Amino acid sequence: MRVHIFQILKAVLAAVLFSLAFVLIFTVVIQLFCLPAEVIKPVNQVFKILAIVFGGLIFIRGDKGLIKGIIYGVLAVLITFLLFGAISLSLSFSWKTAVELLIGAVAGAITGVIAVNIKSKT
Repeated sequence: MRVHIFQILKAVLAAVLFSLAFVLIFTVVIQLFCLPAEVIKPVNQVFKILAIVFGGLIFIRGDKGLIKGIIYGVLAVLITFLLFGAISLSLSFSWKTAVELLIGAVAGAITGVIAVNIKSKT
């Protein structure tokens, strides 16, 4: 049980850090190339999904990949939502937040199943 919790926590932390790095890099790209505002939300969604995938592939192992994936996907979206809300000093829940949590759960579930079925190189 303890191993599962640590895997989930490490995957969540990795996903949050990847997401933060992606957003920081994207902010620079927006400033350099003057991208329109309509591009920001879809690209941020892609970054969240990629962050969840990377975090899960790195840290989720063993068994129960579906359950661990769902948990870490939802937690990663929730924590990044709270983190970016605190950074922007605006935090508002809506149906879009629920959709993001659902997307995070699905991305985490798929990644968790894949991650536990990847054979380690050792």
